[in-house]
Amino acid sequence: MSSNCTISLPGQSAKKYEYKYSELGSDLAPTINLLKSSVLVSFSGALRIHIAFLLMHISSVFFNCLAGGLIIYAVYTLDRAMDAEEDMANRPELKGASKKTALIVSLICFLIGAAILTANGLIIIAFLPLVTGYLYSKGIKIGKVNLKLKGGMGMKNLVVGITWGAFIAGIAGIYAATIVAPLIVFLYFGMKLFINSTIYDFKDIKGDTLAGIKTIPVVLGEKRAKILLFSLHLFSHAILLMAIITGMVAFEPIILVYSFSIGLLYIKNFAEPVEIETKDRLTKRLFMIDGESTSIVGLRTIFTGLFA
Repeated sequence: MSSNCTISLPGQSAKKYEYKYSELGSDLAPTINLLKSSVLVSFSGALRIHIAFLLMHISSVFFNCLAGGLIIYAVYTLDRAMDAEEDMANRPELKGASKKTALIVSLICFLIGAAILTANGLIIIAFLPLVTGYLYSKGIKIGKVNLKLKGGMGMKNLVVGITWGAFIAGIAGIYAATIVAPLIVFLYFGMKLFINSTIYDFKDIKGDTLAGIKTIPVVLGEKRAKILLFSLHLFSHAILLMAIITGMVAFEPIILVYSFSIGLLYIKNFAEPVEIETKDRLTKRLFMIDGESTSIVGLRTIFTGLFA
């Protein structure tokens, strides 16, 4: 609601100044929504790095996990700050958010995270998400060759899986004695994050269709896309199970069982289009997908305490 105010200045006739108080700070709410929209995914990412340490049977390094979470937050916040056509249809609550504020906060978080990882010999891993993100969205031209990752069905999901799988495995894997455990962890998280990003594409089918973006659910359809996700889910956990049996990674039954079970449930329940997502569905989705690593770490802590 707007409010008018008339002010008389000395030596002048009364002049009417209109102040639309509704416009003052009108971008505050969407800016806050933007800044907090990546908090859960960054916290979840930090815990995934912790889980990677556990699977490799290495003592978790807190500051490495923290740094990873900060970089994940920075990258996702910057991505959501961009005015992509599909984002306006899929995330109307972010419309009008301050890009400048998002840029400053993201830059601070990234610099802190990168400084921590660089101090631990992980400078390449620290900048991997930014470089990959730039190659995906903008590309780089070398002579007549234009190297750009964006385009094609599933390319975004493949980039997400490879980038964050390598990021997670790389941070913990620098302390591993051999490359085998980091490779297993990379494959496990890479496929899991490919699956998760594809599930989110189901929710964004409307915006992606309007923008002409050929995501896996748009091109394959709901049934075939679901079969693909179930197949990848079974394959990734079969790899993890065999690695545990052969001793290539640590014996972590809570991680294996919970990840396998919850993955089947959220593929079944959320790999489907939805016009309007209810608060109940949103809460369940955030708990099951973004909150998966939190649940794993929590359950493992409880069981460790009970049977120590």
